Amino acid sequence: MKKEEDEARLAKLKAIVASLPQKPGSYQYYDADGTIIYVGKAKNLKARVSSYFHTEVDRFKTKVLVSKIWDISYTVVNSEEDALLLENALIKKYNPRYNVLLKDGKTYPSICITKEYLPRIFPTRTINKKGGTYYGPYSHVGSMHAILELIKKLYHPRTCKQPLSEEGVEGGKYQVCLEYHIKNCAGPCVKKQSWEDYQKNISQAREILKGNTRQVLREMKDEMMQLAEELRFEEAEEVKRRYLLVDQFVSKSEVVSHNIDNVDVLSITNDEKTAFINYIHVSNGQINQSFTFEYKKRLEETDEELLQLAIVEMRERFKSTAKEIILPEEIDIDLEGVTITVPLRGDKKTLLDLSQMNGKQYKFDRLKQAEKLNPEQKQVRLMKELQDLLHLEKMPYQIECFDNSNISGTDAVAACVVFKKMKPSKQDYRKYNIKTVVGPDDYASMKEVVFRRYKRLIEEEQPLPDLIVADGGKGQMEVIRQAIQDELGLDIPIAGLAKDNRHRTNELLYGFPARVIGLKTDSELFRILTHLQDEVHRFAITFHREKRSKRALHSELDSIKGIGPKTRDELLNALKSVKKIREANLETLSDLIGPAKAEIVFQYFHQDEK
Repeated sequence: MKKEEDEARLAKLKAIVASLPQKPGSYQYYDADGTIIYVGKAKNLKARVSSYFHTEVDRFKTKVLVSKIWDISYTVVNSEEDALLLENALIKKYNPRYNVLLKDGKTYPSICITKEYLPRIFPTRTINKKGGTYYGPYSHVGSMHAILELIKKLYHPRTCKQPLSEEGVEGGKYQVCLEYHIKNCAGPCVKKQSWEDYQKNISQAREILKGNTRQVLREMKDEMMQLAEELRFEEAEEVKRRYLLVDQFVSKSEVVSHNIDNVDVLSITNDEKTAFINYIHVSNGQINQSFTFEYKKRLEETDEELLQLAIVEMRERFKSTAKEIILPEEIDIDLEGVTITVPLRGDKKTLLDLSQMNGKQYKFDRLKQAEKLNPEQKQVRLMKELQDLLHLEKMPYQIECFDNSNISGTDAVAACVVFKKMKPSKQDYRKYNIKTVVGPDDYASMKEVVFRRYKRLIEEEQPLPDLIVADGGKGQMEVIRQAIQDELGLDIPIAGLAKDNRHRTNELLYGFPARVIGLKTDSELFRILTHLQDEVHRFAITFHREKRSKRALHSELDSIKGIGPKTRDELLNALKSVKKIREANLETLSDLIGPAKAEIVFQYFHQDEK
């Protein structure tokens, strides 16, 4: 491989890695032929995959693997456990080259409820659907055994392996075993427990394994309260322990369900010009394919038309023979022997939600990749978002924000910062000394500075901003409006950023009278606006400190007759502060500025001692 080709390959891969989500999931690496060579899992996809491309990676096997990677795909899931199960399923399906020595290929255990006259409940790694119903698999064996122990204590299902039959039970063919005597079994084999009661217990156990625990919890709570009322506290405590076990139980993974076999799942996510269709194939209860495809719209095609196209194309591409297709909506398509399902709840609805989550994530990642290649696209998107939010006539290309700074009215200053295309334009920042306001009056100071700013822009025929943002709420917005509209006759939109009682910005205000604009505080646009606010605050505070510092220096050194700026700077460069100059002895000062000037400075700072 040529050096230039390898650099282009790595640049492409790093661009993909940069846009990966920080969510749990499984990732797949492909070689130059499009073959999967490695499957991995991650609690945080971005962090895990990026670790392969760090320059300090020194493991030989990792370097060899990275040198073979030409493309990366991934599937996001809801938990780390789901990522583990999905990784296991993909490794078994594709048998990637670089996973061979790392995986033992074992199957995760499931829980089986047999189809016998008196069903048994037990863990197994062997799936035979003719013999029973399977729940799981479980990546954490400990949690599986905890569920089995819970079911055992709640319902006492039989544990013996005898092939019990209805005829044998009715004919008194069987005898109770030790489990009955130690009260782990209610003796359905000798009719100590009725068949109907036993089946009821098995039905409730199925609900727990399905994750439908609400009804079971309600019944347990009622029983616990009843026992407490009867002062049977030890029994109530035992029911409470079981209640907590059920309450803490996490139902089986939505990635895998043995009840679903050979099914296609499709979902669609749209924007104006593009449709993103995610395809998932489930075989033997496990996801073994998950891809998202991008369709460019040409004639404003509907979701139904795009799904019809995608179903035919993807089934042909992946050689799918699934007899059921799960979709988010009904569509008019006739495939021989194929059923269309639009689920509202249950395992199939969970798979559809997972498909939709992957489609939305892919759309988001594509947008991030495009914006990294073309940063201006992101800026335009944010300006358009703000324009639509405030219903502005044009996009806010230039935004300006004002802030005041003073201490009890002294050294009062103000600052104006300018953002162009949602980025700071520091050459356009301006500082202002307050001239007409006496005392700490922030509103009057704001009005003075805004008036001066835009009166000068008008006189110099400079472009006016598309939006003014007040660092504050309704009061600041009103004084800006008075200066802009009433005194200068300008029509510039005005917004405000209000703070809560903890001095944290939490609201965007707009209009007169001002109203709160619905904008999430964790959104990208809100972060830009708070950056604007933080920047004007920083700029005003910095200017205020500079002014105070200059005044402090002037009041001391510049007041000494016979000492000019050059001598002042020599003293400050050598001794760093006025305090150290005051404390210096005559000899030290003479060495720095000569005996004549040293005598003047020394006498100035020590005249009170005489």
